[in-house]
Amino acid sequence: MSESHAFDDAKFRQVLGHFPTGVTVVTAVDDDGPVGMAIGSFASLSLEPPQVLFCANVASSSWARIRGAGHFCVNVLAEDQEDVCRVFASRADDKFAEVGWKHSGNGMPRLEGILAHLDCDIADVVRSGDHDIVIGGVTALDVAHEGGPLLFFRGGYGRFAL
Repeated sequence: MSESHAFDDAKFRQVLGHFPTGVTVVTAVDDDGPVGMAIGSFASLSLEPPQVLFCANVASSSWARIRGAGHFCVNVLAEDQEDVCRVFASRADDKFAEVGWKHSGNGMPRLEGILAHLDCDIADVVRSGDHDIVIGGVTALDVAHEGGPLLFFRGGYGRFAL
């Protein structure tokens, strides 16, 4: 059963595009190797216990692989990493071919040049509409450097200026 809205999808995207978001790449490793996807819907959820969340399209093959791994690493992108974001937002077969990375504490890919990372175990997944809300229990985290974040706003990438 389809719900009726007083607006169309284009209007929904236009209005929500006026809300800037930080950009992350969620990564994991499964039997087929490293996998990752760009995420703009990342947030802190709880201090006790330490939890974060992100949302993933249920039809995403990258999300299916990350879910199967049971663990993931959130890579907070720096302002000069738009190219990295575009790679992980694509459907490229090997997103890691031209991106430097090493294993994080939980064995997941930690990308080079990021501002910070959080290692997480999948604590819960809640289906809502065409997305899964993924709750991660944070097991380790660190700040790599104190640069500026990559932002997404009105369909484009930008930087934060004080």
